[in-house]
Amino acid sequence: MIRGFDSPRSLHYAKFFLIALLTLPLAGCSTAAKQTYSRAPAGVIMTPVPAGGAYYTIKKGDTLMSISRQYGVDVNEITVANGIKNAGKITCGQVILIPSGSLKTKDRFIWPVKGTIISRFGSSSGQIKNKGIDIRANEGKSVVASRAGRVVFCDDAFKGFGKTVIIDHGDSFQTVYAYNSMILVNPGDVVRQNTEIARVGSSGRAKVPTLHFEVRKDGVSRNPISYLSR
Repeated sequence: MIRGFDSPRSLHYAKFFLIALLTLPLAGCSTAAKQTYSRAPAGVIMTPVPAGGAYYTIKKGDTLMSISRQYGVDVNEITVANGIKNAGKITCGQVILIPSGSLKTKDRFIWPVKGTIISRFGSSSGQIKNKGIDIRANEGKSVVASRAGRVVFCDDAFKGFGKTVIIDHGDSFQTVYAYNSMILVNPGDVVRQNTEIARVGSSGRAKVPTLHFEVRKDGVSRNPISYLSR
């Protein structure tokens, strides 16, 4: 059960955060441990994603202070939302939740698979209107997460879409990956951008190996081409 944290009230916690804030400018993400997470680490309880929140993948040179400045969110809010006990020790590749964070221009979506677009947004096939794009690619080719986020839906036989994955990015955006031959994640998994989540297939209504990809904002399908990096 995912639940939130109460704000620290005791003198012990106040002292901890004061020390953490003083050490943040000197502490960057550590590459020695080389830990990455495909789901929330054991023992860490993450809060539900608030409206406007965003997931962020920690990069080399990041500190919680620099991340808080980038998103305009207090460091304490970030540590509490992610159950971070030592604010000076963060790990490159770790995915964290930024409460009420805003999507930066540089945090664009990446292509989930390389291939040829065979059906564009808004095109019709019979009475079915395409709410995303269909990308022709080789059978079994890796499908990756277009942005960091949390897997909220997996189904092996979703009507018309076959093997389908939906990722919530925490800022009113979701992405949909369908027609897969294999799903490699589970609901609740926290994934980084470019993490392999499925394999290209021809399940659902697909007639050839294809990835059906959608970008949704506030539940409304948008043209993925407008969001994908060039």
